[in-house]
Amino acid sequence: MSILKEGYPFILPPLLAGAALVLVSRTCLTNSAAMYIALGLGAVLLIFALFCVFFFRDPKIEITQGEKIILSPCNGTVMEIVEEENEKIIRTFLSIFNVHLQRSPVDGTVSNVTHQDGKFLMAWDPQAHVLNEQNIITIQGEDSVYVVRQIAGFLARRCVSWVKSGDVLKAGDKIGMIKFSSQVDLHLPNTAVIKVQPGDKVRAGITVMGTK
Repeated sequence: MSILKEGYPFILPPLLAGAALVLVSRTCLTNSAAMYIALGLGAVLLIFALFCVFFFRDPKIEITQGEKIILSPCNGTVMEIVEEENEKIIRTFLSIFNVHLQRSPVDGTVSNVTHQDGKFLMAWDPQAHVLNEQNIITIQGEDSVYVVRQIAGFLARRCVSWVKSGDVLKAGDKIGMIKFSSQVDLHLPNTAVIKVQPGDKVRAGITVMGTK
């Protein structure tokens, strides 16, 4: 398992500061109150650094293969499935315990990447997918257009896209990440057959969300 490069600014400073405080508390401080304060603060920083290692993990996976399948772009829990006249939308919530990188749901070419400034409503707020800050990644597949929306949440304040217009993708390729808890919407053509339901746990590049 590797660590996403976006995680190092969150991991290294508290790791170094925490280790330094623990070392100082054990070797340099004679006042018991100061020693325990330094030791406690150092422990908190080390725990936070370890959590960030866990959060920014990039586990090795085996991408699911198959014809006409649409893979999950994220890890998380399906919140709702919306069927509109021209498309179907699968909304997935990512907790702070999920892997937070996103993957392409299909083979295709990135036709557009758009950033939309906005609010930081809770992911389960009905207006989060409309009002929150987000990246909109549009992928032209061989049969139709697919859209992955990286939506910031109350804790997630930054959506990161690793792709740009013209990039050619294979299903399961990494396309970006969201820092801390968040939401990902997958927009599918209305002809797609949905294979998941609300409450299902899904994994990026592994779970089949639907078929073409």
